[in-house]
Amino acid sequence: MLPSQPLLHTGLLALTVLQALASDTFIAAVYEHAVILPDPTDEPVSPNDALALMNKNMDVLEGAIKEATQQGAHIIVTPEDGIYGWKFTRQSIYPYLEDIPDPTVNWIPCTDPSRFGPAPVQERLSCMARNNSIYVVANIGDKKLCNSSDPGCPSDGRYQYNTDVVFDPEGKLVARYHKYNLFMSETQFNYPKEPEAVTFETPFGKFGIFTCFDILFHEPAVVLVSKMQVDTVLFPTAWMNVLPFLTAVEFHSAWAMGMGVNFLAANTHNTGLAMTGSGIYAPDGARTYSYNMKTEDGHLLVAELDAHPRLSPASPPAVSWSLYALSVERFSQSGNDFTGFIFHDQFTFTELTKPGGNLTVCQKDLCCHLSYKMARKCDDEVYVLGAFNGLHVVEGQYYLQICTLLKCSSTDRDTCGQPVETAQTKFEMFSLSGTFGTNYVFPEVLYSGVQLAPGEFEVLKDGRLTSKAKPTKPVVTVTLFGRWYEKD
Repeated sequence: MLPSQPLLHTGLLALTVLQALASDTFIAAVYEHAVILPDPTDEPVSPNDALALMNKNMDVLEGAIKEATQQGAHIIVTPEDGIYGWKFTRQSIYPYLEDIPDPTVNWIPCTDPSRFGPAPVQERLSCMARNNSIYVVANIGDKKLCNSSDPGCPSDGRYQYNTDVVFDPEGKLVARYHKYNLFMSETQFNYPKEPEAVTFETPFGKFGIFTCFDILFHEPAVVLVSKMQVDTVLFPTAWMNVLPFLTAVEFHSAWAMGMGVNFLAANTHNTGLAMTGSGIYAPDGARTYSYNMKTEDGHLLVAELDAHPRLSPASPPAVSWSLYALSVERFSQSGNDFTGFIFHDQFTFTELTKPGGNLTVCQKDLCCHLSYKMARKCDDEVYVLGAFNGLHVVEGQYYLQICTLLKCSSTDRDTCGQPVETAQTKFEMFSLSGTFGTNYVFPEVLYSGVQLAPGEFEVLKDGRLTSKAKPTKPVVTVTLFGRWYEKD
C-alpha cells in the first residue's frame, strides 16, 4: 500500500531537515593569550588601574577577534584569566570584578552600558562581538552582594565568582557560567551554591560551557554532554600541563573523542607555569591545535566543524570499553611487575622487554592488555605497560582507571612515570584495552615532541585502542584514561 501524500511529504521533509543538519558546518576560533599580568600586590589597586590593565589585554583579544572574523569565524573562545591574570588575594582581585546579570535580562551592554551599574569590561566585550558580528567567549570575574540573612555569605558581604560570559553577534549577553570546581589555588573566588549547566542555542548547534578544572567532574561536564545533549563545548582554561596524561592537547582531544562532541579549548599562555596547548577538536580527532613551550607568543587557531557532530558520518561509533578485555584470557605475565608513581598515583608497571608480544598488568579489578610490535627498538629507551585503579587525591578527589603504554624518562625503572616529551622508538602496531568499570574513557596517543596522532589510531567498538597507520613518529604514550565518575 502506498503512503498517503501528506505522510510522504512529511517524511521527505523530515529527511531533508536531518540531511541539512548533518551537513551544517561552522567556523570556530580559539585564541591562546599570553596574558599581561598586574604587579603582584596584596592590596587592591584603584578601579582605574585595574581597568587600564584589563584594557591592555582586551586590546590584544580584540585584535585576535578581528583576525578571526576576517577568516570567517562564527565564534571565538578566549582563555580563563585572559583579561586580568591570576595571583590574586580575595581582596586584591575585587577592583577587577563586575556585576554580571543573568542573561535572561535581555541586555546588550554595548548599547546600554550603565543598565546594571558600571560594566566597562562587559561593554567592551559586547562591542567586540557586535562590531565584528561574532560570538565572543571570555572569562571575567563576577561579584554579588549578600547579607547576614544568607548563612553562606562571606564576612566581606559579597560572593566572588570565576565567570565565563558569551556575547552573541548582536552584542547581547546570552550565557553566564560560574565555575563550580575551583582549583586549589583559587582562594579569591567562591563556589556557587549549586553547579550550573549552562547552554545556549545558535544557528549552528547547541552549545555548553564550563571552565578548566570542571572537565574532570560529573557536574557540569558530563551533565552538559549526556543530559543536556550539547553539540559543542566551550572551554576557557588556564591549563598547566602534566605529562604523560594531562597535557592539554592530548587530554582535550581525547575528551572530545570520548564524549562525542566538539570541544573548543582556549588556554592561557605562560611557559613558566607550563601553560600552553589550545585546540579545536571534533569527535573524530583534532581539527587544529597548538602547543608551544618555546616562545611567549599568543596564537590564533581557526577551523571548520560539523554543527551537529552526532549526525556526522565521521562520528565514531558507541564503544563498550571493557568488552574485548573481559572476553580474553590474560596475556603472559612478565613476572617482573613493579610500582611507580605518576602525579602521586601509584601505578603497577611491567616492562616491555621484547620488541613485540602480548602483556597484561593488573591493579585491583583493572587489567590492561597490550599487543604490540616495535618497528625500531632503541636500546637506551625503556617502555612499560601500566595500570592504575583508585582515588586520585592531590589537587582534588576523583576516581581514575588508567591503562597506559609509556616511555620512561631514562633506563632507570624508577623514572617510569616521570614527564617525557621526546622519544625515538616507533611502534609498527599496538592494541591497548582494559577491564574498565566506567564508560567514560578517553583515548590518548602522544608522539614525540608533544604531537597528536590524528587519523593514525582508532577505537574499536569492543574498547580496543589500536594503531591503523604505519608508524610516522616515535611514541611517548598510548593511554586509555578512564574517569570513574560513578564512584565519586
